[in-house]
Amino acid sequence: MISRTNRARLATGFGLIALVATNPARAATPPPPPQPVVTYADLADLADSAPLVLRAQVRKLVPLDQPRASGVRPGWARYYAEAKTTALLSGNVIIGESLRYLVDLPLDARGKPPALGKKQVLLFAAPVAGRPGELRLVAPDAQVLWDAVSESRLRAILTELLSADSPARISGVREAIHVSGTLAGEGETQIFLSTRDGSAASIAITRRAGAPPIWGVSFSEVLEGGNQPPRETLRWYRLACALPPTLPGGVNLSGSPAEKLQADTDYRLLMQALAPCTRLRR
Repeated sequence: MISRTNRARLATGFGLIALVATNPARAATPPPPPQPVVTYADLADLADSAPLVLRAQVRKLVPLDQPRASGVRPGWARYYAEAKTTALLSGNVIIGESLRYLVDLPLDARGKPPALGKKQVLLFAAPVAGRPGELRLVAPDAQVLWDAVSESRLRAILTELLSADSPARISGVREAIHVSGTLAGEGETQIFLSTRDGSAASIAITRRAGAPPIWGVSFSEVLEGGNQPPRETLRWYRLACALPPTLPGGVNLSGSPAEKLQADTDYRLLMQALAPCTRLRR
């Protein structure tokens, strides 16, 4: 026979079980969403050099023997891949549903590649002339495991790359000069950039007495102050991922030692504002 005290304990226990059953969210915290395997800069690096960008489903992976896998980095292996096209994200080349390409993949501690069977991937490639359905990746590892965040970022990058005012690729700093203002603490540093296509690109950092410095970038002949590109945009990527951390020697053309020092200081301020260009691909 169950005592009154034990009956109360059992009732309390059943009540807790019922509470958990009717409130599953309280019983277990849902796992966090998976983190993207690449950064914005990784995607921009790949998209910037790829005539074709597409999403595909991996159907088959076959390891290649050593003679056909020369130059593979340690801890990786080269595979022949077959995949099915699921979406063409960028490119004006007609491709079929069946795809074939070579890809380098990292190996785990057992010497096995990632389990990619039937998974979605993003491919950055060029077509092979005269071989329909065959692709050549723009880099040995230019296959990225698909996730919704990465595709959203990638679509934004592709839109900017294809726009009429897409910013030019930066190849370096051509010259920098600081001109002091009439009042103490005032002045402007102008930084002129080299671009791959020879088009204009420059940065202006302006200081006013009693106010924090402002800076802006222009990809035209007109210098613009205060036009700062938001993070994870193509203009931000062109600067943050291409500019050197400090002014190279010989480009600081400021007149006086104080102005040269100010130009160096303003450039460091610029690089701090841009924040690091983070890449996960090696």
